[in-house]
Amino acid sequence: MLFSILAFLACLMIGVPIAFALGLSSLTFLLLSKGIPLTIIAQRMFTGIDVFPFMAIPFFILAGELMNHAKITEKLVNFSDICIGHLKGGLGHVNIATSMFFAGITGSAVADTSALGSMLIPAMKKNGYDPDYSAAVTAASSVVGPIIPPSIPMVIFSLITGTSVGALFLAGFFPGVLLGISLMVVNYIIAHKRGYESAHERSSLKMILIGFMNAIIPLLMPFIILFGILGGIFTATEASAVAVVYALVIGFFVYRNMKLKDLGPIFLATAKTTGVVFLVIATANIFNWLMATENIPTKLALFFTSNITNKIVLILVINAILLFIGTFMDATAAMVITVPILLEITAPFGIHPVMLGTIVVLNLMIGLLTPPVGLCLFIAGNIAGISLERITKAVLPFLATEILVLLLVSFVEPISLYLPRAFGYIK
Repeated sequence: MLFSILAFLACLMIGVPIAFALGLSSLTFLLLSKGIPLTIIAQRMFTGIDVFPFMAIPFFILAGELMNHAKITEKLVNFSDICIGHLKGGLGHVNIATSMFFAGITGSAVADTSALGSMLIPAMKKNGYDPDYSAAVTAASSVVGPIIPPSIPMVIFSLITGTSVGALFLAGFFPGVLLGISLMVVNYIIAHKRGYESAHERSSLKMILIGFMNAIIPLLMPFIILFGILGGIFTATEASAVAVVYALVIGFFVYRNMKLKDLGPIFLATAKTTGVVFLVIATANIFNWLMATENIPTKLALFFTSNITNKIVLILVINAILLFIGTFMDATAAMVITVPILLEITAPFGIHPVMLGTIVVLNLMIGLLTPPVGLCLFIAGNIAGISLERITKAVLPFLATEILVLLLVSFVEPISLYLPRAFGYIK
């Protein structure tokens, strides 16, 4: 197994995509082993994605693509601007608040960065914000997306562990809101130091109500999904299909800015994103199966439980490992590989799987802000027209704040477990 791990690391170092790195490292193990036929590759890849609940992933991706094409971003930005644009550093607050609203529609940090960045980064630059700061606040706020429900990474964690997706969605609500508020505090402090002014005067109650009415249709989508699941009306997979239907109705019959000819590019974009996610899951399943045959999860669990007896130390070690993994590995692959191991390690310490899910997702999303992968940094930097070095330096205060929130969520259980307990998902 050592040669397989070395092959995996070597592939990453030379820039091989994560899915192929996992596949090649697994092939290395099989070639060096005796008695395991190579046909196991095709078998494990197929069984890794032959899971009906995985249908929720392409449907949620499609729903996000449809809502983006329906140009709901402008309505969410306008509503956020009306509510908090009068504060110091107003456009920065608008950026963060819109990410919180947008989170309930796409559940994807990358989609958040692309959609909001293309609109808000130029607007912030035009209003006197530094390009690197504009890009940094956009990338940092996009991390909120996969925390506040609905969340594609939470769905993947649920499918890996069998944990209730409704419980995971509820567990992410308070951490997501806490993360957004914390970023706003940092934005206010930096805006005060740099002299970033408010976007406009305080809005009247009438303007706020008008803005809310204009934004209410897209804002209803996460509530329909969440309360449909919590109320037992439909499963997470069915909820994703309902989200697609809702997005189609909005695009074709409410806003009327979507045509039949638009569906082709939308389906193609969805297929590309889904293909990437499923290929990663399939090849990661081979790697995971090989680790299981070598009994690596159990060995690691025994190592941790015999060398770490303090729950606080264990949580700190897990956070450090996940933050490191998140800097170079795709979140989906990281979860498929690490979550089965983490479940065995944390079970003796009484860490609830729902809380573990929140910690894992938050860690890996923070990884989207850190080089060398740092996909949100690359996207925001490209939109702003700045180098990776500049945006990395600008994002550091936000990154530090997100790590502090991560530690708070890790050690204060009610932040993630209060709502699942209140709704009766866990005891």
